[in-house]
Amino acid sequence: MTKRLQVLFDDAEMRDIQRAAQRRRMTVAEWVRQATRRARSDDARSDPADKLAALHRAARYGFPTGDVKKLLAEIERGYLPEDGG
Repeated sequence: MTKRLQVLFDDAEMRDIQRAAQRRRMTVAEWVRQATRRARSDDARSDPADKLAALHRAARYGFPTGDVKKLLAEIERGYLPEDGG
């Protein structure tokens, strides 16, 4: 079953939406449907539980660490030609 939703936009917003829909060769209604689907999808991806789970997975690994200044100096030395200059 489908439902109707009425959303009011000011003139400038409506023109922007119409142009965006035209660029994609679709109706305003389809553009709005796709935009709301993307927004819902983005919202689901930003779930804090998902972010925490990713951090917990990453924390299981042991990565090398060291003094930041020393690591940066080693990186910079890697950019130099082998003859030292």
